[in-house]
Amino acid sequence: MHKNHKHLEKVKGPQTTGATIHWVPQYDFFAGLMGLGVKGSNTRQVIGMAQVKPGDKVLDVGCGTGDLTLAAQNAAGPTGLACGIDPAPEGIAVAQGKAGRLNSAAKFSVGLIEKIDFPDAAFDLAISRLVIHHLPDDLKRQGFAEVFRVLKPGGRLFMVDFKPPSSPILKHLVLAAVGHRMMAESRVWEVPQMLAEAGFVEVTSGPTRSMLMAFVSGRKPAD
Repeated sequence: MHKNHKHLEKVKGPQTTGATIHWVPQYDFFAGLMGLGVKGSNTRQVIGMAQVKPGDKVLDVGCGTGDLTLAAQNAAGPTGLACGIDPAPEGIAVAQGKAGRLNSAAKFSVGLIEKIDFPDAAFDLAISRLVIHHLPDDLKRQGFAEVFRVLKPGGRLFMVDFKPPSSPILKHLVLAAVGHRMMAESRVWEVPQMLAEAGFVEVTSGPTRSMLMAFVSGRKPAD
């Protein structure tokens, strides 16, 4: 009996002050409903807005169960590579299983945004979806500095994250669904200043087709 239930035990990941999602089955269920799956509408939008192109080496920061990374690998093609990192071992295990079933070249590993285990200038593009609201401000700054480090000169960062709705009724519904912490920590419109402080240029932000998500992007200066 113990052997049959061992896979349900929570696996400890690396220590971080950011929030870590361990409820993998529920996460994938809700992700599917929100169009966040490999072929979901939001995933297609993010890959398109991030301008993932053949041959790109892409880092997905906070990849969860891997759907955005797998879609990035599809867009990067056989000459490119998408790597996903996440602090939750459960999510990485699911992502690796998906990659195996899809025969995808995407690579997944347990990792933290504040301590990215890749060398300097390793990636053309870094992407992230619905992650930064899980991070306190000091961790955001550490993470953006690390993303800056692993990007090649001229490389880009593209993030999509939760945007508190302006409608009081919708805000109340979202608050009931996601809780006070997400609402308090999102503050997506404060991120551009943090990116500029980390050294990014051409920092831009704006809406997406989702009423609950906005994007922020920046570029590492070319040599």
